Amino acid sequence: MSQAQNDPPASPHDTAQFRIRRAFLLPLGLLLALSVALLIVTLLQGQSTGKIIVLSALIIPVAGIFLESATRSAEIGPEAITIHKFLRNRSLRYDEVTEVEAVVVKKRAFLSISSEAHFLIISNAYADFPTLVRSLLSHVPDEVVTEQARKMAADPPVKSSDIVSCWIATTLMALILAVQLYGRF
Repeated sequence: MSQAQNDPPASPHDTAQFRIRRAFLLPLGLLLALSVALLIVTLLQGQSTGKIIVLSALIIPVAGIFLESATRSAEIGPEAITIHKFLRNRSLRYDEVTEVEAVVVKKRAFLSISSEAHFLIISNAYADFPTLVRSLLSHVPDEVVTEQARKMAADPPVKSSDIVSCWIATTLMALILAVQLYGRF
C-alpha cells in the first residue's frame, strides 16, 4: 500500500514518499521560465551574442537544478530506504545499515545513512523532513544511530534561506525581463 506524498507510514508495512519542498520548486520553476522567456526575447530582438551566451549559460544550471529537484524523492519502505533521482535510484536495506549520522551546518541538516558498500545523504530540503527522519530512525537498528542523529531527529532545523534566495532571483529576473521588453524600469 502506498501513502500519500509526505505522509508517515501508518504501519511498518506501508511506504512513505517524501519530495523536495514545493515552496522551493515553485520559485525555481518560475526562475527557469522567466530565464527562458528572456532568452527568447533576446533572440527575437537580435541582441548581442554575448548576452545570449550568458543567458544560455545561466539557464543550463537552473534547468539542471530544477529537473533534479523536481524528480527527487525519498521513499521509506518496510524493508529499505530508496532515493529516487533523475534517471537513477539507490536503495539501502535497513538490515545493511551500519551507521546513521547527522551533520548540521547553520540551518542546513544532512543525514548520512551508510552500509558496508554504499551510502545515502538526505538533506532538510525535503518537505516534512522531521517526519522523514523519525520514520527512517524507526526502521534502522538503534545501535547504528549516532547521538548527533538522535539530537537532530528530536529537533530538526528548518531551512528557508534557499527559498528566499530563489524568490529574490525570480524577482530580479522578472525585472530584467520587464526592462528588456519595455526598455525602462
